[in-house]
Amino acid sequence: MTTTAPPASSGRMTHRQTIVALSGLLLAMFAAFLSATIVSNALPTIISVLHGSQNQYTWIVTATLLSSTATTPIWGKLSDLYSKKLLVQISTVIFTTGSLLAGFSPSVEMLIVWRSFQGLGLGGLQALVIIAIAAMISPRERGRYMGPIAAVMSVAPVAGPLIGGVIVDTDWLGWRWCFWAGIPLAMVSLFVVHKTLHLPVMKRKVSIDWLGASLIVAGVCDLLIWVTLAGNDFAWGSGTSIAMLAGGLLLLGLAVVVELRAAEPVIPLRLFRDRTTTLATIGSLGVGVAMFGGAVFLIQYFQIARGVSPTAAGLLMLPTIVGSTLGSTISGALITRTGKLKVYLVVGSVLLLVGFAALATIDHTTNMVLLGAYLFVMGAGTGTVMQNLVLAVQNVVPPTDLGSATSTVSFFRSLGGTVGVSVLGAVLATQVADRIRAGLVATGADPAAAGSGDIGIGQLNELPGPLVELVRIAYGDGTARIFLVGTVLAVITLISVVFLKETPLRTQSGQEQLQDARRLEAAEAAGGTGGFAAEVAEEYAGLDQDQNRERTGRHRAPEAAER
Repeated sequence: MTTTAPPASSGRMTHRQTIVALSGLLLAMFAAFLSATIVSNALPTIISVLHGSQNQYTWIVTATLLSSTATTPIWGKLSDLYSKKLLVQISTVIFTTGSLLAGFSPSVEMLIVWRSFQGLGLGGLQALVIIAIAAMISPRERGRYMGPIAAVMSVAPVAGPLIGGVIVDTDWLGWRWCFWAGIPLAMVSLFVVHKTLHLPVMKRKVSIDWLGASLIVAGVCDLLIWVTLAGNDFAWGSGTSIAMLAGGLLLLGLAVVVELRAAEPVIPLRLFRDRTTTLATIGSLGVGVAMFGGAVFLIQYFQIARGVSPTAAGLLMLPTIVGSTLGSTISGALITRTGKLKVYLVVGSVLLLVGFAALATIDHTTNMVLLGAYLFVMGAGTGTVMQNLVLAVQNVVPPTDLGSATSTVSFFRSLGGTVGVSVLGAVLATQVADRIRAGLVATGADPAAAGSGDIGIGQLNELPGPLVELVRIAYGDGTARIFLVGTVLAVITLISVVFLKETPLRTQSGQEQLQDARRLEAAEAAGGTGGFAAEVAEEYAGLDQDQNRERTGRHRAPEAAER
């Protein structure tokens, strides 16, 4: 559609404006994703200095995951109602404030509080950055920008432990800089976004469903706490476990009832009437496990089973980063050139499946070059599928639901990844314990010496030599089992994308679509649509009636075009 309006009012930014604004958004995203893992290598030091307990050790990480995952849908809904730019800035300020205060924490309790506050900003950034990108870049053109996005999402989680290890080992820095390291990046991004992100503010005079939002947050937090503590603080089949599971499901069930009746639900359940949204949400589960589980369990595998340092373990994950960046960049360029999306989702899902299946064959003696090839394939699959699943949803939803739809897919990906890591961790712990006991029996030793089998990296030096080797073998061989579970999830992802409907990619940004919908609504209210409706009809020629209605945001658009 042709227009002479300047970028600031038309909803379309120039290429240079887009590049600069994208740089600011990706800086914020990198700082946010970095904060989730940079603390991992510093945790033993933090617990020791602040005199914390083993239970608090877990909560330093869990607190951020809880608050970020649970609030992601709320940030997405707010972006449909208020200024996306302002919300990005607010979430950046929250994240920066939380990071600053976490670094000054005098106790573990205060550190957990500020990590939770930091997670609120993290949840906003991981949703709002993708939403802002969708608002300023059309689905057809977005593929060319996928490479940098995938690189940030792949590099940050792996770079976190590396940077954290260096900070802790540097005497004149200390562990507090693990929380402060991302602040300069966040501040630069805040300035760049303020100066360069030009998105028209189109407020809607409605109120958010805070009751539904509260129930969603409470239910999600309950389930995440359950999967975090089950198997450690209490057994999976215990009364406590069953009560927490039932409570979480009850809260989410009430949330569904409230959301169905709300005028502006946080997660519009009508979105799931669309096949693309439903299948993309299901398909994102396998991707979530690949993103979270790959970094967590493979770094553990390298350090325990192969005996390398944390720095070396991070470097050995480079094939995953390279594969993810290449997969996203190449598929994005081809999507922009051809306008086709589904074929690349299928190819990416096959690569993800092959990568998981290959990793399900590793043991403590697997050739490292071969292992690097497996990681490259898994990374290529993750990069090809990860953001393209979000793109598929953004391409079919009405512009008024862009934020909610984007954050919903991101929410379920994070939720699936977090739950998956907890469950897979329990599977690995069981495998390690069983293999250690079997090894002790084979050597004629007392299998009770294995205890629970819950032996971490820091405890290896406390064990006698023969048992250390037994633990390394158990971790090396047991890791394959969790990737076998991941293979099953990858099959589900593949099936989901196979049944996706191929829909022509839109050539308008989300903001342009929203403005067209508002202009058409105003024209209809005035008693006629004139040439504008004809332009809309021409722009959307070839699309089926349902898609046309979604793209204009009005069910009467086809009738108006005929008039």
